[in-house]
Amino acid sequence: MKFSVTCILLLCSVLAFAQPSALPAASRPKIGVTLSGGGAKGLAHIGILKAIDSAGLNIDYITGTSMGSIIGSLYAVGYTSDSIEKIARAIDWDLLLSNQSSLRSIFMEEKDEYAKYVIELPWVNHRFRLPSGVLQGQELWLKFSELFFPVYNEKDFSKFSVPFRCIGTDVGTGEAVVMKEGEIISAIRSSMAIPSVFTAVEYNGKKLIDGGLVRNFPVRDVKEMGADYVIGSNVATGLMPSDKVRNALQILLQVAFFREAEDNKKEVAQCDIYVPFNMEKYSMGSFGDAKELMELGLEEGRKLYPRFKALADSLNAIYGPPVPKVNRLPQVHGVVISSYEVHGTDRTSAEFFVHTMNFETNTFYTARRLANMVRQAYGTRYYSRVTYSLEPQTDGTSKIIFDVTEYPLTFAKLGLHYNRFTGVGLIANLTARNFFTPNSRSLVTVNIGETFRIRGEHLQYLGRLKNVAMILETQYDNFDIGTYTESKQDGLYNLNFFKFGSKLQFSAKRQFTVGAGGRLEWVKYNPKISSEVEFKGSKKFFTPFVYLNHNSLDKSIYPRRGIKLDVEAGWVAPQNSRMRFYENGVELPRGLIVVSDRSFYRTNVNLESYTPLTRKSTLLFNFQGGANFNYSDNALNEFVIGGLTRTFRNQITFAGLPEGAEYSASVAALQGGIRWQVFNNTYLMGRANVLFNNFVKDVGLFTTRDFFSGYALTFAYNFALGPLEISAMYCDQTRSFQSYVNLGIPF
Repeated sequence: MKFSVTCILLLCSVLAFAQPSALPAASRPKIGVTLSGGGAKGLAHIGILKAIDSAGLNIDYITGTSMGSIIGSLYAVGYTSDSIEKIARAIDWDLLLSNQSSLRSIFMEEKDEYAKYVIELPWVNHRFRLPSGVLQGQELWLKFSELFFPVYNEKDFSKFSVPFRCIGTDVGTGEAVVMKEGEIISAIRSSMAIPSVFTAVEYNGKKLIDGGLVRNFPVRDVKEMGADYVIGSNVATGLMPSDKVRNALQILLQVAFFREAEDNKKEVAQCDIYVPFNMEKYSMGSFGDAKELMELGLEEGRKLYPRFKALADSLNAIYGPPVPKVNRLPQVHGVVISSYEVHGTDRTSAEFFVHTMNFETNTFYTARRLANMVRQAYGTRYYSRVTYSLEPQTDGTSKIIFDVTEYPLTFAKLGLHYNRFTGVGLIANLTARNFFTPNSRSLVTVNIGETFRIRGEHLQYLGRLKNVAMILETQYDNFDIGTYTESKQDGLYNLNFFKFGSKLQFSAKRQFTVGAGGRLEWVKYNPKISSEVEFKGSKKFFTPFVYLNHNSLDKSIYPRRGIKLDVEAGWVAPQNSRMRFYENGVELPRGLIVVSDRSFYRTNVNLESYTPLTRKSTLLFNFQGGANFNYSDNALNEFVIGGLTRTFRNQITFAGLPEGAEYSASVAALQGGIRWQVFNNTYLMGRANVLFNNFVKDVGLFTTRDFFSGYALTFAYNFALGPLEISAMYCDQTRSFQSYVNLGIPF
């Protein structure tokens, strides 16, 4: 029987004097809601649910596809429309819909290499493969795991607070699959697995992709569940007009949705209240416009509220008010996990996997704790995806089943970097895990271009929790650096630098590392463009040191919050110097300028802090400092001041001066600024800094001012090749403006 608002209002007037209990409760018509797919546009569904809740209209069944399945399932398990709105507004959509995880979950030893390269090519079946471009959606899985934790023990979707079904597409048959039981997280993840964007999902023995390909608006399914009256919210814009189909991708998408477009006509006809949206200016990927899309839904909900209210009042007048559903969302604070299984380990082992999480049986776990444990395993960079499900046991505990997808052990990586100092460089990296020994990472990185640099590293994890590491590293640099007199460049040196070292470190909670090590260094300067006074020579020295690192940044590029701290203190042993000095090209007598080889103590620190001020603005703070103690008549270990991008050994960046503009044996630089997000991935930054020199002892070979102040205004755009920054700098002491361009992440 199909009810309409008119029919219900008519019955209401006929039975105006009848008691609400005169009709049996079982005859009350069932209200169903269907939410379409549409990617980001599906956030507008929240406004319709809020209007339904505000009107007091009781929903008996709900179906959805893709984003509609996410919003619908959250409502079905017990979240109110208000709480769903809060969840949607708080989500970091860029992180959730990516193959990245928060930098905070990554091993300290892996942070510097994480998300650094433009292209990463895995070695599979004896060859490097092109990247697939599909998303594993690790953070998406974990977010779902937290949100649906209260119903972890319910595998029958009809037993949710509101019975629920969602739609996927079987990749083998192309037929719609109606999902009504099993793991709810797998079901909704299947329903939204857009081909070429997200990976397909295994569900009850089938491999499923986005249900929107065949049934984007599943009205028939809510009616099959028992709905007599259907409210359908549809954010899909349908097929594009032929004159707007202009490229191959649009043609493929158009063809892919031919079948769904025909099905949509039949589904719309079965709605009693049909809510279409005009969203041609938005796309499935418009998550940067999440706030605007939700406002559109709220506005449409306000328009529909009188209609929903009239329907609710009419039903209540005829059948009496429904029994209110209170506390629809089960209160589950955690579970005791008594056993586990790990599926998918091949290159690693189940023992290695659980040890990286510090997982123990017969322990109480909350959803948040489980998610953080999974992030710890993901943070090893051995796994591209880690998911879990919980199976209730007869004794009240649960068994956890981990399904892991391992990364290939070897990757070739490519990046691009440019600034005025280093020139254009192609950065090539080869990273192999377990190549020499188990639980290890070996890498070689080369910068090929106007500057040549090469670095090798072998990292060996030790201990059950893999929080102790031994690192062997070597590096060679060959680049040019200018010399300046009174802030004017007057010469150019070719600098060669080599180091070899090892260190042993302990990392705690993915954010803190302490360690000790030693390195042998060799530095050589050769004049390339002569200046009035110049030197030529080299120095070798050995440095034992201790260090402390802290990194709580949320992202490696343009973080919004967190602190990064690097501190090192060491003793530079007696050196071996070979240096000659020239004036106007004539070598000066030996002994006229004395260079000491005696030992000295050395310390340096770099502190970065990021604090969100508003949704689009971030407060920036940076302190850099270093000092050489007992550094009398020494050379080639000064701190090199200038530039906006940290690029080379002993550099202290300073807004207002080019790289190598000043040298100092003791320096402290403070910088503050604000970064404002103008558009998605587009920023403006304003920074001011001051610099203090020579507070321990003047450098013997250089004359440096004791104080500098400077400023920089930067336009930044983060795109496929990495961050592009175009800056204008000014220094009060030199009274000069300079431009600065940086593209990509440096070597």
